[in-house]
Amino acid sequence: MSEERETMEYDVVVVGAGPAGLAFAIRMKQLSADTSVCVIEKGSTIGAQILSGAVIEPQPLDALLPGWRQAPPPICVAANHDEFWLYTKKGGIRLPTPPGMKNHGNFIVSLGAMCAWLAPQAEALGVDVFPGFAAADTIYNADGSVAGVRIGDMGVAKNGTHKAGYTQGIDIKAKVTVLAEGARGSLTKALVKRYKLDEGHDPQAYSIGIKELWQLPDDGRVQPGKIVHSVGWPADTHIYGGSFLYHLDQNRIALGYVSGLDYADTQYVPWEAFQQWKHHPHVKPLLEGGSIISAGARAIATGGWQSLPTCEMPGAILIGDGAGLLNVPKIKGTHQAIRSAMLAAEHLLASGFKAEGYDAKLRASDAMAELKQVRNIKPGFKKGLWFGLANAAWETVTVGHSPWTWKNKPDWSSLKKLDNDEQPKRDYVERDLPPRDRLAGVYHAATEHDEDQPIHLHVLNTDICVTQCAAEYDNPCTRFCPANVYEMVDDDNGGKRLQVNAANCVHCKLCDIKDPYENIVWTTPEGGAGPNYQNL
Repeated sequence: MSEERETMEYDVVVVGAGPAGLAFAIRMKQLSADTSVCVIEKGSTIGAQILSGAVIEPQPLDALLPGWRQAPPPICVAANHDEFWLYTKKGGIRLPTPPGMKNHGNFIVSLGAMCAWLAPQAEALGVDVFPGFAAADTIYNADGSVAGVRIGDMGVAKNGTHKAGYTQGIDIKAKVTVLAEGARGSLTKALVKRYKLDEGHDPQAYSIGIKELWQLPDDGRVQPGKIVHSVGWPADTHIYGGSFLYHLDQNRIALGYVSGLDYADTQYVPWEAFQQWKHHPHVKPLLEGGSIISAGARAIATGGWQSLPTCEMPGAILIGDGAGLLNVPKIKGTHQAIRSAMLAAEHLLASGFKAEGYDAKLRASDAMAELKQVRNIKPGFKKGLWFGLANAAWETVTVGHSPWTWKNKPDWSSLKKLDNDEQPKRDYVERDLPPRDRLAGVYHAATEHDEDQPIHLHVLNTDICVTQCAAEYDNPCTRFCPANVYEMVDDDNGGKRLQVNAANCVHCKLCDIKDPYENIVWTTPEGGAGPNYQNL
């Protein structure tokens, strides 16, 4: 654009105030108090749009903040008991706990609360932390390198006119831009394409995690520190899926369900699978009489070692879940995020703020060694549950030394069309626990968007929705979205049209990943818009 914009300049600008972004900022200021660092966060407050299980391995946090255990995050419960189950519709078999799920020495936390706890520590070191500002675009130097980010304008009406209180977004320029947006970040996606960072690597693979935080009666049913994971029902043997249930303090539990987005059944509804799991005989008695405090959903980068893109480009680097560092069998990524953040800060300072060389250091680090050991476990489940479990056992015994590496393909390419005779049927039960529907789940996410702002969900060709997609896939967006954003409704001509309820969006970005025509593009709405999670 030719218009003049106000400009701020820093040595480093970080996009995203998750654990990776904040850990990077803290480490950079620990190493060099004179280095100017700012962190941009699109959520209304720090932690408002952070969602994870989460059980953390504390060693990287010990290295970053050695005294943190004396003043821990507000939700931080020592893990003391693990269970791993194979569920059937009416019961289950307790299996040996896989090594990656043995959590002695780990902590159950709210990652949102942990980030809200980290931010003041970054600010105390001199980091500028700016919540409520969405990094809407990247700006570039004359030589094509990344020069920083552009904050989205505030106060723009849906028709593009300026409302009262309009504020033009500023440009934040920096020697290096650190992308810590989390899975499927909008700027990261564009930069991966621009600089061809995915060349020579498998496509990234994703899962969707849907989570709720419950308050239960004070009757002894909550056992702080207990951790239960399950596979099996309600997913069939062709769908990668599993649950987590973490007992917290103050009679609270965190629970959720993860569905791999490589599923083939176009009729599958990840949100409904989660609600079904809550009615399992092992789970429903725990929840009865309780109430939901908060709920939400987010995409999880699960491609692992073979899908990690090149993590450097001229003027910018990728860290944390935005790079795809989650250890899927462990269901843990926070320790990896902090590892990559500290490594990135140390590299940039040593190199004179040059991105070059960071990717090689990351690939030679413990973070990548950990991913390589488990690289074949998640892809093995593409051949079904039983093969996946057997393959996981093999890969665990051999510590990932198999002479092969299973490949990943784009999740959108896995859906089978409606004329396929192998569409499975769901083995579901009647349910009565809250929430009753997806809109009730949106309520518990406390998501807020000004209705009169440019829509942030771009459907590139709506004709595809009412013709080809309806015929071939029965519009899977109406089922895979956990927030009921997409609906097929009657139009004025007796036909159908796609209605996009953008105000419902919880920013999980599943639509940007799973649409079989790659017809939906998620972009940032106005800063501060979106979910406002409570301790997720």
